[in-house]
Amino acid sequence: MISFDQAHYEGVIAVLDRSNARGYTMVETTQGRGTVKGDPHLGSHAWPSMCSTIFTMVEDSQVEPILKRLHQLDLDSEMLGLKAFVWNIEQGI
Repeated sequence: MISFDQAHYEGVIAVLDRSNARGYTMVETTQGRGTVKGDPHLGSHAWPSMCSTIFTMVEDSQVEPILKRLHQLDLDSEMLGLKAFVWNIEQGI
């Protein structure tokens, strides 16, 4: 799961493309607030920015390179906000 400021959209898609992570599901508008720093993303007058969230399933060998690229994207614009989490998927159809 990758949750990010909407300004990161092109960068996140580029990371997935370069990593051959073809399939994903995107929730275009999500809201949230980071745990450490950065501004809330609430779509309000006070906090107008919004987030998007992408769910993607990749092979185990793709996880570390994707996380490394996403982390660099986050470091390049820390105040925008980007978080990525890894879950094990037991089964799917």
